[in-house]
Amino acid sequence: MIVLHRKIPLIALFLIISACGGSTSSSDSTFATTPSSLTPATGGTIKWKSCTTDGTSSDESDLKCANLKVPYSYSDPGKGEFTLKLVMRPANIKSERIGSLLVNPGGPGFGGSFIPENATGYLSSDLLDRFDVVGWDPRGTGESTPYVDCIDNYDKYFTADPSPTTDEQKQKLINDSQAFDDACQKESGDILPYISTNATARDMDTIRAALGEDKITYFGFSYGSELGATWASMFPSTVRAAALDGAADPTADYITGGLQQAKGFENELTKFLAACSENKKCKFFNNGDAEGAYDKLMEDLDATPLVVSKNRAPVNTSIMMTAVSQAMYTSTLWPDLETALANAQKGDGSGLLALYDSYYQRKSDGTYGNELEAFLAISCLDDPGPKSVEEVDSFLPEFQKVAPRLADSFAAGYWCALWPAKPDTRIQITGKGAGPIVVVGTTGDAATPLASSRKMADTLEDGRLIVVTDNRHTGYGSNECVISAVDDYLITTKVSFKEKAC
Repeated sequence: MIVLHRKIPLIALFLIISACGGSTSSSDSTFATTPSSLTPATGGTIKWKSCTTDGTSSDESDLKCANLKVPYSYSDPGKGEFTLKLVMRPANIKSERIGSLLVNPGGPGFGGSFIPENATGYLSSDLLDRFDVVGWDPRGTGESTPYVDCIDNYDKYFTADPSPTTDEQKQKLINDSQAFDDACQKESGDILPYISTNATARDMDTIRAALGEDKITYFGFSYGSELGATWASMFPSTVRAAALDGAADPTADYITGGLQQAKGFENELTKFLAACSENKKCKFFNNGDAEGAYDKLMEDLDATPLVVSKNRAPVNTSIMMTAVSQAMYTSTLWPDLETALANAQKGDGSGLLALYDSYYQRKSDGTYGNELEAFLAISCLDDPGPKSVEEVDSFLPEFQKVAPRLADSFAAGYWCALWPAKPDTRIQITGKGAGPIVVVGTTGDAATPLASSRKMADTLEDGRLIVVTDNRHTGYGSNECVISAVDDYLITTKVSFKEKAC
């Protein structure tokens, strides 16, 4: 299973892919300078026009759209250009307008233009009154062009047994990873070296300059926190204010970040099973032993996967663990998981398959967007981790220690170890000179555990932390306390606390 994370918006549950860890190393980076020595961009304009109606869902009627060209390589502009899609929702009250608010929902791999298109579901009215909300599809993603696009059939590449017991099963895991990488190289090889977080952070500065703002405000969720911290470390003098909600540990490498996330998901699964065992109304109650029933179901699916459709992969342990992880992003999905597990006990795997499909953003017509492909392409470029199949396997015991039930799904897969593009390791995050930056962490966040968000706040030169008590990924929108605290800071740039509980 690929570890994807999501941003939960203010109102509706709208699941978005998010990030998987950072690195402090810069030895392989194309950036020869320290972050603070990069010179901010100047000049440039954006020609906004009314967005045309194209059938997409939107709750906004006065949206502006634009395209902005950025180079593949800032050090060698002649290599080619990306055309970034930008969408802007003008501030509700022009007389109170502060400036632009750049937003990113997470990923890496997910476009961000849909936030201004659905802004009332993500941001408070106080922010919408005062800021032009500007979202963009980062290079290689969404409707920016060219974009990463590798495969069409996810079942073919991501349903192999994550705990192989035979040489044949092990070779299938390797072959599936290599086949995916080969497809990406064939279809998108020209852009794979140029879609790193470092490069997107530089695009953010280009966007700021094109908007005509010397300093700009930023709100990033999940991986958007890591992107924002990278940008703030590169261009601290351009930061007016920055809020980072649901941040991974910026000092963690590929393996450490993976272990932190595996533990986070395992902790939430343990909570789910314990709550089910204590509640007779839980559909997976199993006479007060949901834990034992869960383990037995895993064994049964390993021996005999459930066929839901002749056109789909059978529901095996890989699909079950992906489905379970999907439900760990927020406790509002726990009832769906209860039903899916109970039905699987009776031989019906359709509920687990539906959660699996939701995890991978499968559409009703059976197609997928390019989020997963871009996620892997950017993640493997930022921090490829182990460089061989054998090195990947060597860490399995560590995952088993922190996540006995989910270890295999987190440790399996060799995409990054076999990745064809040379790494562009993310620069060291410091936030030096950027002023106070507010970080939001949630107590029951599986994807970016509170300890990881706390580490982000501690790593930044002037990080401030809001701790939200809730079982969900990202905290903004969970309660009025966190909404008010973040809004007040973004509006005034003032923050009086070092750490605040909400």
